[in-house]
Formats: sequence, C-alpha cells, structure tokens
Amino acid sequence: MTAIPAPVALSSRTAVARTITSATPFERTLLHAASALDLFVSARLERRGSAVHRRAAAVQSAAAVLRRDAEARGAIGLLPR
Repeated sequence: MTAIPAPVALSSRTAVARTITSATPFERTLLHAASALDLFVSARLERRGSAVHRRAAAVQSAAAVLRRDAEARGAIGLLPR
C-alpha cells in the first residue's frame, strides 16, 4: 500500500473510521491517484501470480527459444526440409 502522511482525525460516529481533516484538492488528487495505482498493481500481481499466467509465460518462452534457434540455423544455411 502507498503511504502518504496526512493529518487524520477519528470520526465522531465511530472510533474506527478516519477522515482527512484539512486536505487540499491537490492532496486529495494525489491520494486518489495513489489508491488507483495500488489497485492496478495489486490486480496485476494477482493476475501474474495465477497458474494460467505461469503456463502461458512458459509456452511463450519456449516458442521464443524455438524461433531464435530456427533463425540462428537459417542464418548459417541449415534450413529444415
């Protein structure tokens, strides 16, 4: 999580809720942008951590290796029949 220090006060209704007491519009924009970035990064990490993504990355890597090997053989004239 992104941590941006800001003055906070406990809400009068609940002891758990926190509200920013004197945030400027610019500070609120920064906090909103930081939370959007946190959401994006956490979603991307979840997606990249899945088994499906790992399998897809392994297949793409294997295909890249095969293509690179074929290009290297083609460069020296060893083309498959």
